[in-house]
Amino acid sequence: MSQAIAVLDIGKSNAKLALLDRETRAVLDIRTRKNAVLPGPPYPHFDVDGIWEWFLDGLADFSTRAEIRVIATTTHGASIVVLGRDDLALPVLDYEFAGPDEIAGEYRKARGDFAEILSPDMPGGLNAGRQLYWMSRRFPEAFAQAEAILPYPQYWVWRLSGRRVGEVTSFGAHSDLWNGRAGDYSSLAETEGWTRLFPPRAAAWETVGTILPEIARRTGLPADCRVVAGIHDSNASLLPHILSRPLPFTVISTGTWMITFAAGGSLDHLDTTRGGLAYADAFARPVPSAMSMAGREFQILTEGEAAEPDAAAIRAVIDGRVMALPGFVPGNGPFGRRTGSWTVDPAVLSPAERTAAASLYVALVAEACLRLTGSEGPVLIEGPFARNGLFLSALAALVDRPVIGRPDATGTTEGAALLADGPDRPRAASPDPAPAAPLGDDFAGYAALWRRLSES
Repeated sequence: MSQAIAVLDIGKSNAKLALLDRETRAVLDIRTRKNAVLPGPPYPHFDVDGIWEWFLDGLADFSTRAEIRVIATTTHGASIVVLGRDDLALPVLDYEFAGPDEIAGEYRKARGDFAEILSPDMPGGLNAGRQLYWMSRRFPEAFAQAEAILPYPQYWVWRLSGRRVGEVTSFGAHSDLWNGRAGDYSSLAETEGWTRLFPPRAAAWETVGTILPEIARRTGLPADCRVVAGIHDSNASLLPHILSRPLPFTVISTGTWMITFAAGGSLDHLDTTRGGLAYADAFARPVPSAMSMAGREFQILTEGEAAEPDAAAIRAVIDGRVMALPGFVPGNGPFGRRTGSWTVDPAVLSPAERTAAASLYVALVAEACLRLTGSEGPVLIEGPFARNGLFLSALAALVDRPVIGRPDATGTTEGAALLADGPDRPRAASPDPAPAAPLGDDFAGYAALWRRLSES
């Protein structure tokens, strides 16, 4: 039986469990489930027990087909876990819940300057620090039972191994808990006393321990199956590239969120009011970045029924100046202060025309993110938009450098699988397809008008 790696990859919309060949990193199987949010009480929260049962069932299935030697975890950011003695002290809050906005004014005075935390002030629970600040005041008795505060990937590491560790990429993902320039915890985390609850930090590829005996019995995995510390999902997409490519380059990780990593860029011109921030990469280095919920906006614009646009639909949208103008998810991205609108009644558009307009919209938002981060070098697209040909062609027309969609790359899963062997045994990123051909010259006028209307 061949040796394999299992990767638990939890995105905001879906959870994924992948089985990869240990030597080739080929994906042998993938199973997915919706990442359900339970309504409460005490507030909307992620169904971690449902994910756990599904995860164990998947491991049991995979163990019949390969010898799983390593498990790696990767999850979305903006989630923080308050752990009691043996279980959660408080449920894992859905970061889109607006409850933490109750203390927004007070929290803004406490969170620290952007120059220190390199993190934008975001609504709801999108700053993990705001979640903790709100929980500690809204549920003081439960919060007082906390014995550890864990980033979300490391919560799953704890459930697998019984070991508590922290890891820099989640602490450094717009959490307000990390001082990006100093490479240590923020003054907010120190002042609030949370750092005493943060467990020792481990590198993302460090072996934390082996799976618990009861998990080995239930799943059939070897008792000495290793568990590595895990990584934030967008940083997992970045990892294969920083191990194999010369600087500068940019990776745009797409999904519900579109995260732009300008590796080799400058921190000096980030605009916190337009989605600018710095993430911490797996080596704790700050990476100029921008974030936008463009995947969610694409779903809104297409009403969840995207249809492949043909040449006629694309022509009708460009010639007719059919535009979606930002933004359709308030409070995030380069246009988060605007209210979204259409230049025509979208009800008159065919599904293909709506999809064409939505694809052009996301490309124009992506181009704004590239400008805001000082991006240079080739632009590599990971995730669902790597399969959107119109998006790729439009973005290629907007920037004077290669735009490369990597539709066969497994993105976050590929990066997380690299943790099995660590950075001392880097593997080259999978070969790049040819760059996208730029959309025709007539798109330039469309783009110029869109920018003018969006900046007004």
